[in-house]
Amino acid sequence: MLIIQKYGGTSVGNTERIRNVAARVAKYRAQGDQIVVVVSAMSGVTDNLIKLAKGIMPLPNEREMDVLLATGEQTTIALTAMALHALGVKAVSLTGAQAGIKTDGVHTKAKIQNITPKKIHQHLTDGNVVIVAGFQGETPDGHITTLGRGGSDLTAVALAAALKSNLCQIYTDVDGVFTADPRIVQGARKLEEISYDEMLELASLGAKVMQSRSVEFAKKFGVIFEVRSSLNDNPGTIVKEETKNMEDVVIRGVSLDKNQAKVTLVAVPDKPGVAARIFKSLGDAAINVDMIVQNISHGAGAPATDLSFTVDKADLLKAQKVIDGLKKEIAFGGIIATDKIGKLSIVGVGMKSHSGIAGKMFETLAQEGVNIEMISTSEIKISVVIDLAKGEQAMKAIHAAFLG
Repeated sequence: MLIIQKYGGTSVGNTERIRNVAARVAKYRAQGDQIVVVVSAMSGVTDNLIKLAKGIMPLPNEREMDVLLATGEQTTIALTAMALHALGVKAVSLTGAQAGIKTDGVHTKAKIQNITPKKIHQHLTDGNVVIVAGFQGETPDGHITTLGRGGSDLTAVALAAALKSNLCQIYTDVDGVFTADPRIVQGARKLEEISYDEMLELASLGAKVMQSRSVEFAKKFGVIFEVRSSLNDNPGTIVKEETKNMEDVVIRGVSLDKNQAKVTLVAVPDKPGVAARIFKSLGDAAINVDMIVQNISHGAGAPATDLSFTVDKADLLKAQKVIDGLKKEIAFGGIIATDKIGKLSIVGVGMKSHSGIAGKMFETLAQEGVNIEMISTSEIKISVVIDLAKGEQAMKAIHAAFLG
């Protein structure tokens, strides 16, 4: 079989863990399987690199950030190859560029455009385990790019699609996908399977198991993958297309995203084209806006609205800068920004065919004394923005209410 295995930062967190990974890979290789290993930077390395850059300037040039951040994974691929050599296993390490991963030119959040895995095939034919640096690629004109937080998952799923692999395994420090973060909710249970759509919602809602773009990619190309632990041999969670019996389960999981910030523009002129101007400027700055709420202000004077939206915490400064630049043109009253919020969500394909879910969620939060600042819903999820200080308490209460 041709197997893609991806190991996250905690799985390769130190030399001992890298040796563990090598031993696991060697075991599969001994069965005659061809193995492509995708690795992240060792845990903490990317954060340290970001810290170094910000010690030099608060908003570093994004092209140079990519050059810097790509070194994290490069360290791991070389060490993993050495660990396999130490076990007498033939192995070769490749950067994203050497592996044939071509991306667009959006630095720090690049999208994979295509993969030409010719080199990978050559090395596999020569009997090597191929170790590819996750999270990175290069533009057609040779600039190094990175794929955004958690981009190693995307590298693994994209390689699984390009190489038509038999199996794609995403190794992490938890046993699979749980009904909630087991580090916060003690009663969280491991799921045997989950649909792409549910996984996509949980991933984009802050469940740190997978990067949402990688799940999107898997769904698009029909890549079935398994999320499992690198620290034991327990079976993991299979992520696949939705099946009929999945609808019997109303709520599949609860997630809390602590990585959100909220921006409110006060007294925005209420006329056509204003919202378009604001969100186009944010989009042009590659800032991803999540929830949006607009309230008409019924006070006296010219009609105005209050406009609130959420962004990733890391984009808050950038978003404020963009909004400040529009102040003259749009003449809104003021701007209130906070990163002391959490986004709490419940997800399940069974919601399509069951009623009363929102009422039960809001009632549970009311009993806990948790105020809801914003609400957003889709066919299979309900998300609320709440005070970050009450986030974990609210998550436990919601999990108990729906999942016992």
